[in-house]
Amino acid sequence: LVRLGQRIIQMKQGPMILTGYSALNKLLGKEVYNSQDQLGGPQIMSPNGVSHEIVNDDQEGVASIIQWLSFVPEKVGAVPASRLCSDPVTRDVEFRPTPTPYDPRQMLAGDGEQKGFFDDGSYKEYLADWGKSVVVGRGRLGGIPMGSIAVETRLVEQVIPADPADPNSREAILPQAGQVLFPDSSYKTAQSIRDFGKEGLPLMIFANWRGFSGGSRDMAGEILKFGAMIVDALREYEHPVYIYLPPHGELRGGSWVVVDPTINEEKMSMYADPDSRGGILEPAGIIEVKFRPADQSKVMHRIDGELQLLDSELEGVDGVDSDASVSIKEQIAARENELKGVYTQVATEFADLHDKTGRMKAKGVIKQAVPWNRSREFFYNLAQRRINEDDFFASIKAADSSIDTAGAIAILQDLVTGDYDDDKAVIEYFSANKATLDAKVSEVKKAAVAAQIEALQEELGQL
Repeated sequence: LVRLGQRIIQMKQGPMILTGYSALNKLLGKEVYNSQDQLGGPQIMSPNGVSHEIVNDDQEGVASIIQWLSFVPEKVGAVPASRLCSDPVTRDVEFRPTPTPYDPRQMLAGDGEQKGFFDDGSYKEYLADWGKSVVVGRGRLGGIPMGSIAVETRLVEQVIPADPADPNSREAILPQAGQVLFPDSSYKTAQSIRDFGKEGLPLMIFANWRGFSGGSRDMAGEILKFGAMIVDALREYEHPVYIYLPPHGELRGGSWVVVDPTINEEKMSMYADPDSRGGILEPAGIIEVKFRPADQSKVMHRIDGELQLLDSELEGVDGVDSDASVSIKEQIAARENELKGVYTQVATEFADLHDKTGRMKAKGVIKQAVPWNRSREFFYNLAQRRINEDDFFASIKAADSSIDTAGAIAILQDLVTGDYDDDKAVIEYFSANKATLDAKVSEVKKAAVAAQIEALQEELGQL
């Protein structure tokens, strides 16, 4: 019954159990367990993802419930519960991710000295002890509540406790590399997306994955199934989803597949910082496939003057002087080996150019390059616009069920007098023209009702 709620806050002294420890001891025929905490205490229910949060007492638990509810709309289908905010959206994001491993929580909430992406003091992490290679939480951006998924870049550990009922079992500590999706973190990501969707929240995914862990243990741990659950959750998501590649972030391989905007084009869009990278293979992997040693050798002989001279000499003595031929071939091999490092470096740099934001935008896989320091204002305007648009589109489609999203967009484009591609201009139009928009919804509804009456009269005349 507790799990059916899907939102669990557990007190440190409040174990959740299926069977009491004394009953289990009787079943096992020996004294194995000596407390309920061994079965369902916080040290069990927090690392396994059953409990979202652990609190010290009832007062802290009630405060946490109230804070959680503050992110949720008044009713299902209502716009997000926005509020006034003292932290200006126009400020820069001060904390900047580094190329070396860092704490992603500082990117979201700041580090005490430098402010992060979300409004100061608004971010709260949930499910912190489960699937540690992914960080999920809720925060506010300019007062707009949002769900957040970020990626741990540091090495973390998954602890599997020993079972007291099995004398041969031992505690296992499994290291998990940063920027990699494992079975537990994949499940955590999919579950969190579904939770955010039920709460009606816009979603920010700070994508920084190099791929899935595909070892034997993880394949046996159903990573394929949990990875597919991410795709299912995004496909069904009914609110805006923004995928953003932060500075020095990467999106590679199968991890790109599960967050690609084509999964749900109506709701998903992807953006990237100019210092991020995206592509199925990393540059080193691309040149292994596209620029093999034989290809490198051909380019060397086409460009390098010394090799061209040696080729000419070899051509002159080949079949005439075998000793000279062997000597020249050795010189050619030595020269190729000398150039190999330079050519590999140049090829790697060239392949890296394909992964930069300019190329990603040219290929249409991202909508825009967004500098990290200005990302707050950009995503606030984008989120505020989408909230207004989605509310208007829902009203239009409710007024006339024959109109789809594309039709609703066309209606709005005809109404907006400013630049439709300018988020600020569209937000200002919504603020200043509420009566016009309401009148348009009424007009569409009247036309739909009139069309229904006309269709019914025509049907009646045929009887």
